[in-house]
Amino acid sequence: MAKCIAFFLTTMCLVSVLTAADWNIMNQKLKSTKSGLQITLKNYCEGWRMNVELNNIRDFTVVPAECTSYIGKYMSGSQFKIDSEATIDECTLYLNTLCDLKKDGKDSWIFDIDDTLLSTVPYYKKHNYGGEALNVTALEEWMSKGKGTVMDYSLGLYNYIKKRGIQIILVSSRKEHLRDATIDNLVDAGYYGWKSLYLRSDDNEFRTVQEYKTSVRTELIANGYRILGILGDQWSSIRGVPTARRTFKLPNSLYYVA
Repeated sequence: MAKCIAFFLTTMCLVSVLTAADWNIMNQKLKSTKSGLQITLKNYCEGWRMNVELNNIRDFTVVPAECTSYIGKYMSGSQFKIDSEATIDECTLYLNTLCDLKKDGKDSWIFDIDDTLLSTVPYYKKHNYGGEALNVTALEEWMSKGKGTVMDYSLGLYNYIKKRGIQIILVSSRKEHLRDATIDNLVDAGYYGWKSLYLRSDDNEFRTVQEYKTSVRTELIANGYRILGILGDQWSSIRGVPTARRTFKLPNSLYYVA
């Protein structure tokens, strides 16, 4: 996919005479779907976003240039909130059906942090909503200032899980040197009372995020924890063995973490 995007961007630079209406790759506007429908820019960008969520589109480094405005409106708008709240509702429904909680301190739930508990949309808003290649240094500097904003629906779920007596484990791909800033940001946003906070150390820096997070789950299970659920915004947060009884993914089309 990254190669396709690079080819598209190169093509866009060469064909400078195209207008905004000529958004398409390989003259897509003259083509129709098998059902005979004309493909519009909105159709294309919604299809791209949906296939990101389905994990069909992977390893992309930037949002396609013609879709940054669409993705920005989605991630900042009401539909994103509605989609996210629907995910939280499913988490709550699942929790309400659990009747075998041991209440021995080993029932647990894993949360990711970025774009699960704290939103990075304010950062990406200043960087063309994913249309710019990630600058890790700039992102970490932003994180170090504790600017992640609370995701209200996730906070509600977080507090409900805590009230149920389920241990909350935070597993993030943030680096260890951001621990103090991360804790301050979480507490300022209303998150407190977690059992453990896992951040990436130098020892696991060369693992993929998925490998790192599965290793944390392996450690938790070895220590007797029963992982009832995971909530994250990336497939790498919920895939891999061992996993939880149920996994839930929040929408995020701004970036991809493997």
